[in-house]
Amino acid sequence: MFSGIQPSGGMHLGNLLGALRNWVAYQHEHEAVYCVVDLHALTTAPDPAELRSNTVAAATMLMSVGIDPERSTLFVQSSVSEHAELAWMMECTVGFGELRRMTQFKDKSDRSEFVSAGLFTYPALQASDILLYDTDLVPVGDDQRQHIELCRDIAERFNHRYGDTFTVPAHVIPDTGARVMDLQNPGDKMSKSLESAGTVGVLEDPESVVRKFKRAVTDSGNEVRYDPVAKPGVSNLLGILAAATGQNPVSVADEYAQYGPLKSDTADAVNEMLNPIRDRFAELSSDPGEIARVLSTGADKARTVAAATLERARTNAGLIPRSPA
Repeated sequence: MFSGIQPSGGMHLGNLLGALRNWVAYQHEHEAVYCVVDLHALTTAPDPAELRSNTVAAATMLMSVGIDPERSTLFVQSSVSEHAELAWMMECTVGFGELRRMTQFKDKSDRSEFVSAGLFTYPALQASDILLYDTDLVPVGDDQRQHIELCRDIAERFNHRYGDTFTVPAHVIPDTGARVMDLQNPGDKMSKSLESAGTVGVLEDPESVVRKFKRAVTDSGNEVRYDPVAKPGVSNLLGILAAATGQNPVSVADEYAQYGPLKSDTADAVNEMLNPIRDRFAELSSDPGEIARVLSTGADKARTVAAATLERARTNAGLIPRSPA
């Protein structure tokens, strides 16, 4: 199982409930490979010092929520050069029209004055990330479903052209907490790339978390029920509370007759969930040398697998072997 996360700022509640908590569970069920995808972050031309800081912070956060480097492979993408090399082969396998149809590219390019070619070819690098590790399963949010389907198409096309080379992966989308919406704009997914008062950071001050939930946008009418289409605001709160407490959002709705108590209880449940993560993050951050050691060890482990897969792809595609067979 492979998944990666961009180091594009502080992790938020959507990252935690939609992905990271599931990653922790998956590492006990699968051979898990988790990656901080700093090469992907270059599509937005980040400040170099900020990118380095965010990369370390993202890796620290993964360990803080429960990713165990002894059980999982945890590393930084750019530390394993096979990702970038295989990405070129993936770009030569995917079609221009396929990339042009990617919804995320359309959305992000519409919001940017400068649109890098890397943003356009992003799915090819993402396919490289996944296919290097003979990945069977990719846990992602629903917004990444289209990219994983394209990854499957690329793998199948490469295998058809050059013989059996890559495992064709399947995506895994969790049922609860898969899409955490913005508290101020419940029609939009909570995002760290967009400035919004409706995004709740994992490391955010508890009092600030309470304020944001108290100010959360709800819906017309007073009925509390889980209906994401008709009542997106209250349904988002119910989904968050259910995910934080291990319940079902439909059942949780039966416990409330007013929005106020729902907002208050959701804030309390979120803070209770975040407190041990905040404490662990502070503890890990006090020893940067240990974090560097963990990431170096993870990169060495990842490189062993990635190098073998890349050499298989190079050989099957007709490239000269790096060393005599």
